[in-house]
Amino acid sequence: MARTTNERILNIWLVSLGLLMGLWMRCFWIQGVASRRYTAVLSAQHRLRTVLPAQRGTIYDRSGRPLALSVLAPSVFANARQIVAKRQTAERLAAIVPRDVTRIQRRLERDKGFVWIARQLEPEVASQVLDLKMVGLGMMEEPKRRYPHGHLAGHVVGVVNIDGRGLEGLEMTFNSLLHGQNGWRSTLRDAKGNILIGPWTAQSPPVNGLDIVLTIDSVVQQLTEEALAWGVKTYHAKGGSVVVMDPYTGAIFAMANWPVYDPNEPGRSLAEHRRNRAVTDLFEPGSIFKIVSAAALLEEGKVSPEENVFCEQGTYRTVAGHILHDHKPHGMLSFHDVIKFSSNIGVAKMAQRLSPEELYRYIRMFGFGQKTAIDVPGEVNGIIQPPTRWSKLSPFIIPIGQEIAATPIQLAVMTAVVANGGMRVRPYVVERIQSSDGSVIRVPSTEPPVRIIRESTAKILQGMLSSVVESGTGQLASVDGLQVAGKTGTAQKLEPTGSYSHSRFFASFVGFGPVPDSRFVIVVSIDEPRPLYFGGVVAAPIFKRIVNPLADYWDLRQVPSAPTLTQQSDPVTRKT
Repeated sequence: MARTTNERILNIWLVSLGLLMGLWMRCFWIQGVASRRYTAVLSAQHRLRTVLPAQRGTIYDRSGRPLALSVLAPSVFANARQIVAKRQTAERLAAIVPRDVTRIQRRLERDKGFVWIARQLEPEVASQVLDLKMVGLGMMEEPKRRYPHGHLAGHVVGVVNIDGRGLEGLEMTFNSLLHGQNGWRSTLRDAKGNILIGPWTAQSPPVNGLDIVLTIDSVVQQLTEEALAWGVKTYHAKGGSVVVMDPYTGAIFAMANWPVYDPNEPGRSLAEHRRNRAVTDLFEPGSIFKIVSAAALLEEGKVSPEENVFCEQGTYRTVAGHILHDHKPHGMLSFHDVIKFSSNIGVAKMAQRLSPEELYRYIRMFGFGQKTAIDVPGEVNGIIQPPTRWSKLSPFIIPIGQEIAATPIQLAVMTAVVANGGMRVRPYVVERIQSSDGSVIRVPSTEPPVRIIRESTAKILQGMLSSVVESGTGQLASVDGLQVAGKTGTAQKLEPTGSYSHSRFFASFVGFGPVPDSRFVIVVSIDEPRPLYFGGVVAAPIFKRIVNPLADYWDLRQVPSAPTLTQQSDPVTRKT
């Protein structure tokens, strides 16, 4: 019996020793090997690290009007583990917030202590959620991007996603500067989750984003968008674009596109409606391009404004049976009138005095076939083939704007060369970058203007283009009390087969004024207007509709009203 008792005591002692050794090993493991993991768990329970979001910078127009700014908006979140009646909770929330009940339920069914329910709500919606007083629901404020003028300059400014990252426009290009740098705070919290601020609290404050001041004038932008909308709707067009630019500096006063979209609700618009047509869309410029041909001929001394040109009787056979057309027979015209009445035949004939290499050199000098380097995203190069790839027909039709593709911003640069006396400028929309207190941080570098043609040549062209508006194809662009100049263009669009369409056109007008000391250059391009499609009939009135209020806004009127003149039609740059 004693032996049995001793064996039991020994066994108990051995078991106890084993348990003690196990506990000791467990303590050694917890305090030694796994100490970092458990310390991290303990820290996570009692120490709270939160992100202190930086305030995104504001985008202003040239007069300090905000085009994009950030405000605080309430967002609803939930501790999914604390919510028992998930379906009922989802139904009650879906009746208030603009979210699908199934989507909310799926989030509540996650085994997580934090899930978003709805972000960046309107204050009245958030207050209704708070009135539910449901366990497991919480609310916090987040910065939300607002565009106070809706669609105004939306294609230039762009949009951000719900996390404040720029997706399009200047919001994307300058995202790193606008976004700033988030800060952080690390502090203790008690068992109930209440935050405890004290000596143990550490934090790094956020660095707010920088502000951007644009060259865009909201007033000019507004009247430009209204005029473009009127033109597109009046002529049942597919779309359009207008650029208003300072010819001496390249500063963009307005850049409008149609269709418009509201960056406050980008999800309600198609992706193609959000592209900036002024820099992304290519089209054959048609008769507008005769400005480059005339500039090259005059600059090289190959023609004088008074020299007569026989423009045939409306048709002209070039090479391999190809025929050029004019809108009507012109017979003999001075070169000045060739431009005024936009004779395809007259320009094509005179352009034969230029070698392909000479013409190509001027095309490149005016900026075609290359980006203007404007500081908005999405710009394309345009298309112009080198002379080695020209056909026998190319020297006849390139001078009248075929076999070349350009963007509206490239046409603005071309027109500015004539308006400012012969200098090519680089267009830009960002005037300066500054801190929230107004201190200038950076002024984007601008390239010095490059002389393309002599000032005397530019003066001759100014006279020619003034006559286009006074008594030529652009009379519907004339403005009371203001001398303006311009050029009309009507170009056939290419069909998928590669042939020119007889029903789809681009109607365009480029203009500037007041002549000779111009304050603005304006490019109007309208995509597929119907049933009228001539640039002088469709695009020129849009130009006038912009310049009339602009002249009052800038106090540009010079002389009393001029009498109304009979409208001439510019010829379609058509080849047979």
